[in-house]
Amino acid sequence: MHLVRASLNYVNWKERKQVAAALKPIYRAATALEAEMNLDSFISTWGVKYKAIGKLWKENWERVIPFYAFPEEVRKVIYTTNAVEALNRGLRKIIKSRGSFPSEEAAMKLLYLALQNMSQKWETVQHWREALNQFEILWGERIRAARTQ
Repeated sequence: MHLVRASLNYVNWKERKQVAAALKPIYRAATALEAEMNLDSFISTWGVKYKAIGKLWKENWERVIPFYAFPEEVRKVIYTTNAVEALNRGLRKIIKSRGSFPSEEAAMKLLYLALQNMSQKWETVQHWREALNQFEILWGERIRAARTQ
């Protein structure tokens, strides 16, 4: 979740692991109510030292709540963004090393080739099979329609 990363911007380096561990029960909670209780617990523990984190979560709470409507398997895939971040990092690296391009089409071709090379190294995303089972239950007809296109 990007909110966790944004929260850690306020934390000094020595306490990052502790604060990250204290935030984990919030986004791993089974329900929005449990998450809110965990947030209150976090604020009571760390709120004096890091008031900005509690304020950040409270201000964005309405954006966090829909996350808990998904089953746990889907939420794991949502908050584990490492695969997406690795892809973005690889594409930025390709663009950055070139400097400039003669045309937009040249840039698109380079990105296409980079994606082709990166896709050969891809493995499945952690917990993807479990999430796919839940997606099939929730939106089976949409998944089947997408596969036939």
